[in-house]
Amino acid sequence: MDRFVTRSRKRLGVGEPDQACHGKKSREAPTQVQKASGEEEENTSLPKEFSQPIPWRKIEAEGLDCDYSLLFNTEEANELFNALEREVEYFTGDQAKVQVFGKSYSVPRRQATYGDEGLTYSFSGLRLLARPWTPTLGSIRDAVTKATGHTFNFVLVNRYKDGLDHMGEHRDDERELDPSCPIASVSLGAARDFVFRHRNSRGAGGRGGPPPVKLELAHGSLLLMSAPTNTHWYHSLPVRKKSHMPRINLTFRRILKRL
Repeated sequence: MDRFVTRSRKRLGVGEPDQACHGKKSREAPTQVQKASGEEEENTSLPKEFSQPIPWRKIEAEGLDCDYSLLFNTEEANELFNALEREVEYFTGDQAKVQVFGKSYSVPRRQATYGDEGLTYSFSGLRLLARPWTPTLGSIRDAVTKATGHTFNFVLVNRYKDGLDHMGEHRDDERELDPSCPIASVSLGAARDFVFRHRNSRGAGGRGGPPPVKLELAHGSLLLMSAPTNTHWYHSLPVRKKSHMPRINLTFRRILKRL
């Protein structure tokens, strides 16, 4: 498998450095296109506990409420990426396909699910059972909880081998998701564009809602998607043919346990 190694001292991604102060979230004026990045911290050792609070960038539009931060420095993110390459077991066969209008299609990326015992997640005709947490996934989960104050019992892992692997437009609005808990998305590997499109902007014409919001998710970054984002906005990870490095994305969720 590919190992993710960066030689630059700067994080992946482009844009203005995050100027948010430690200790509180910064609120920016609503915008249609934002790109986020930051500078690598001087201390590149992997700490036992992550210092809190971390600087956050607020991303807002009509019905969209997200917060973005760099959770891991480059060396930490590299170590986590390579550990996940060793630990994660991805689905194969029918579990690597989705149902769309009664037809079966191969997923254009690799997927895996991990979480607390007995949890399942259903989408696109699939019902996936969570494997037990790996050491690295558990460590990342705990770091996300410490950064956000939210607890998570499930993670969906998506691995993109290069820029041809992608994710189509969708909403994470499955019934088993706890509506009171945001979705926390950790990105490791190649920086990729992440696009939000308002539900009224889709379909013929697509002029009924606000313009799309585009972010570039950096290596080691954390995106927190809070309500009512998944009610009003679809999101996607488009094809980027010029991207040749792999990427792993972890979306931490809280699933309601049905009796």
